[in-house]
Amino acid sequence: MSDVLELTQSLIRRRSVTPDDDGCQAMIARRLAEAGFTVESMRHGEVDNLWATHGQGDGPTLVFLGHTDVVPTGPESDWTSPPFEPAIREGVLYGRGAADMKGSVAAMVVALEAFVAAHPDHVGRVALLITSDEEGAATEGVRRVAQTFRERGEKLDMCVVGEPSATTKLGDLIRVGRRGSLSATLTVRGVQGHVAYPQQADNPIHRAAPALAALAVERWDDGNADFPPTSLQISNIAAGTGATNVIPGTLSAQFNFRYSTASTADELKARTAALLDAHQLNWHIDWHLSGEPFLAPPDGRLREVVVGVCRDLAGIEPEQSTGGGTSDGRFIAPLGAEVVELGPVNATIHKVDECVAVADLERLPSLYRAIAERLLAG
Repeated sequence: MSDVLELTQSLIRRRSVTPDDDGCQAMIARRLAEAGFTVESMRHGEVDNLWATHGQGDGPTLVFLGHTDVVPTGPESDWTSPPFEPAIREGVLYGRGAADMKGSVAAMVVALEAFVAAHPDHVGRVALLITSDEEGAATEGVRRVAQTFRERGEKLDMCVVGEPSATTKLGDLIRVGRRGSLSATLTVRGVQGHVAYPQQADNPIHRAAPALAALAVERWDDGNADFPPTSLQISNIAAGTGATNVIPGTLSAQFNFRYSTASTADELKARTAALLDAHQLNWHIDWHLSGEPFLAPPDGRLREVVVGVCRDLAGIEPEQSTGGGTSDGRFIAPLGAEVVELGPVNATIHKVDECVAVADLERLPSLYRAIAERLLAG
C-alpha cells in the first residue's frame, strides 16, 4: 500500500466532523516534526490549527493549505460502506473526506516529506497550514490564523490550496481565483393585524415582494475577463404567525451575492439600500462578508508553475477557473499571497459515498512535490 493511501485511510477513520479534528493534526504534526519541520499548534475555541514550516532565510514562502474537518455524513445507513471506515472498491477509495479533503492533506504531507528529504537546503520556506474549521463557521480557523500572521508580520508569497478542483480527471481544472461572498439578512417591518381589516395593518409581505423581485433581476455588473457577472440568490423568506387570519408584522429574507472584482462589497450594499428605499420599505439589513474576491495574476509565478505541472505530470492542459464557491484561500490572498487551488475530482464531495480514485490519489503527491521543486529547489 502506498504511503499516501495509508495516510488518507488513517485520516478518514477519524470522525473529524467540523469543527472536531479528532486527532488528525496531531498525527500530521508528528510526521512533519520527524521530517525536520518546525511545528506550531494554534487552538482557538474548539478549532485546531496547525502551522508547520521548513527552511529560513532569503527566498519566498510557499504554503500548502488544507483542512481536516469534514461535513456530517447524513444517515450512515445510506452509505454503501460505513463513512468512517475507508473501503476500496474497483480502484476507488470511499469514505467521508476522501476527496474533501483528507486525500489532498495526505498528499501534501507525503509530498513535503519527500521534498525536504531531497532538498534539505532549499531556498525560502515551505509550509503546511491545516485547520479544522473550513466546513463550519470558518471564524476560528484560517481567518483567525491570518489575523495572527498579520500581527507578527508573517510573510506568505504563494499558496496552493488542496480543495478538490478537478471535474473529471486530476489536473483538468485549477482555481486561479474565487468570487467574493456577501450575505444579507433583511428585515422588513409592517404592522400586524387581522386579514379582514387590511386598512388597519401594513403587510410586509406585500410591500417586500416587489423589492425582492427587483433584487432578483437586477444586473449588478457585467463581470470581466476573469470573472462572470455578479449574481444574487434569495435563499430564505419567512413571515407570519402560523395563522391564516393574521397579517404579519415583519418579514425576514436572506440573500447572498457571489461577486466579481467588477464590484465591491460597499457598492453592492449601497445599491441594495437604494433599491429598498425606492420601494419605500421600513427595512434593516445585517450584512456578513465571508470573503473578498481574489485572483492569481495571469503572469503569476505560482499560476505558471501549477499549469506546467498539470501539463507535464498529469498530461492535461488545465482549465483556469474562478468558479465554484469559496475556500480558505480567501483569507490568505489578502496577506499578499498568490493563491491557486489544485486537488482531486469534486464530483462526490459532501455526498453519500464520497470517494476518490486511488490512481488520482497516488499521483497527487508528485504534483505537489513538483510545484515545490520548481519554486524552491534552487
